Amino acid sequence: MKIIVDVMGGDNAPNSNIKGALEAIKENDIQIIFVGPKELIETELNKYQYSKDKIEIINADEKIENDDEPTQAIRKKTNSSMVIGLNALAEGLGDGFISAGNTGALLAGSIFIIKRLEDIDRAAITVLYPTIKGMSLLVDAGANMDSKPEYLRQFAIMGYIYTKEVLGKSNPTVGLINVGSEKTKGNLLSKEAFKLLESEEINFIGNIEGRDLPFGVADVMVCDGFVGNVVLKVTEGVAESIFSMLKKELTSSKKSKFGALLLKNELSNLKKALDYREYGGAPLLGIRKPVVKAHGSSDDYAIKNGINQLIRYIDKDIIKIIESQL
Repeated sequence: MKIIVDVMGGDNAPNSNIKGALEAIKENDIQIIFVGPKELIETELNKYQYSKDKIEIINADEKIENDDEPTQAIRKKTNSSMVIGLNALAEGLGDGFISAGNTGALLAGSIFIIKRLEDIDRAAITVLYPTIKGMSLLVDAGANMDSKPEYLRQFAIMGYIYTKEVLGKSNPTVGLINVGSEKTKGNLLSKEAFKLLESEEINFIGNIEGRDLPFGVADVMVCDGFVGNVVLKVTEGVAESIFSMLKKELTSSKKSKFGALLLKNELSNLKKALDYREYGGAPLLGIRKPVVKAHGSSDDYAIKNGINQLIRYIDKDIIKIIESQL
């Protein structure tokens, strides 16, 4: 299996992307294709010991920046690490592609270069969402700011398949994020999407409210990209604020510091459960080949885990299953 890595994508490029990929090689029987400035990659690789037969380099002299307009960047920066990496995937040089770069550009490039599946109207960003029952899947987490009911139906089916095959849940529950649990609640999009979902052969449990998401009320949580991105960012902010408040309180006195010492392992486990680095990346579902979007601030640990998730995506042949279902 060959994994194509966008060396220049993300805030910590190229160091973390290269180091994370080399760590992934140690854990998996894979080869890595690094895409970026060849001399820069070779200089960085000299810092590590690795099997040279498992590494390839494709030169790319340009970089798509986070503030670049996505569509224009894909069209104009044809020698960027992202565009060349996606073209390499399209040409069959690798089995999957991972990037921590500009989300909009990755989505646009995947659609233009890799193309959508035949029966999919919109690709979706999916993220693993931590709950008290384990991991749920949030889809769409930001790819489509405006959606139609049919899009949400497709998101639900793709999310159901991914959760069943990759996360190993035999008959995952699917919920539609809404302002109330009643069938009649919500805007026009929600009401029409509800009608489509209740007629599908998936384990649809109806509407789910925002306050219920952290409690694992559904294995697959479906919404449009606008709502999904707000849910994701609010959750990240709340988690960070809680840990900040905990740290302040647990260091406020000798008594609290002693209590914090006793709870060190438990607090560490909680922080780990809420850490995006543990899950690595978000698969773009609806694209003809496996593409994973890693967090923009990913370090080497997050990149390694993102590659591990991409490997599972490829191994389970999710795209073929989605095609057969739709």
